[in-house]
Amino acid sequence: MAKTCYYETLEVERTVDEAGLKSAFRKLAMKWHPDKNPGDPACEHKFKEISEAYEVLKDGNKRAAYDRYGHAAFEPGTGGGGGHGFGAGFASSFSDIFEDLFGMAGRGRGGGRERGADLRYNMDITLEEAFHGKTAQINIPVAVACEACSGSGAKPGTKPKVCVTCGGAGRVRQAQGFFTLERTCPACHGRGQSIDTPCPSCSGQGRVTKDRSLSVNIPAGVEDGTRIRLSGEGEAGVQGGPSGDLYIFLSVSAHQLFQRDGADLHCRVPISMVTAAVGGEFEVPVIDGAKTRVKVPGGTQSGRRFRIAGKGMPVLRSRQTGDMYVQVVVETPQNLTKKQKELLAEFEKLSSGETQPEAAGFFKMVKDFFGSRAGTT
Repeated sequence: MAKTCYYETLEVERTVDEAGLKSAFRKLAMKWHPDKNPGDPACEHKFKEISEAYEVLKDGNKRAAYDRYGHAAFEPGTGGGGGHGFGAGFASSFSDIFEDLFGMAGRGRGGGRERGADLRYNMDITLEEAFHGKTAQINIPVAVACEACSGSGAKPGTKPKVCVTCGGAGRVRQAQGFFTLERTCPACHGRGQSIDTPCPSCSGQGRVTKDRSLSVNIPAGVEDGTRIRLSGEGEAGVQGGPSGDLYIFLSVSAHQLFQRDGADLHCRVPISMVTAAVGGEFEVPVIDGAKTRVKVPGGTQSGRRFRIAGKGMPVLRSRQTGDMYVQVVVETPQNLTKKQKELLAEFEKLSSGETQPEAAGFFKMVKDFFGSRAGTT
């Protein structure tokens, strides 16, 4: 059975932004959650469908692959990176969805230790670098684990103690009538530990700020706005908590010769009216640094495009390559000498409808138009 489009499943347009996507999923998740529809297998199936759709579309790279290849992007053996069913990895990704939406992050994870913040780094690259790919070195100031206390936050020679208020759970429960409320432990702020003697190097935080040098692999074929995720390269967590992630956002600079449209490249080349009339050829550069020749047949009109197969951009994570399109623009000569003007005037006298069929056809239509109007007056 063919799968329903993920955008249709979430009842959103393809142009939806991140906030709109999250809002749509939250609304549908509340409606179809199995806890609200106990014993209804149809609701459970619907809930899995919308969860699967959101998991793909919330990730920039997965969404780009889905927009280009559809469901085939996640089928085994394709360039999308494998299947996307509800196997062993579903529970983990499913949990991530609800932590992201409903603020459940930290509960039952890492013993209540606070996760480090995600970081963003903006990188500008040239079109040539996007074509070839590159390995870039970046330097960023980031919070890293304190070496003196190994990230624990406790003074060397001492250890954090289990919080006596919550017993290390990071959360406390309080009964109110028929209800039991659970909230973050006010004593340890959800960390499950207390530190009597803080580390003097990090003031008990378990992390310090340093400049870090990282190597970033940029694959060939990346487009403007591509996001690269470096897992665990964000800020270190508080008192030994897990590190956040680092996101590299790429911006491809405009090129002086080529305009990019997906995997295809376009360029405009001016040619003389003589070359356009009698034919000829010219040489154009290719994005890979080579050159190629374009043959122009006689009678070529301004705006005509010539396709050079396989000379465009590589398609990300595939062996496919786009094409290059060369559009010729017939240039009208300027600053003519008296002799040149006389020769062109002589050429104009010798011209007929056969040499300029489009002009001849147009003026014939004009003549017929006015002739028909004269017959009606």
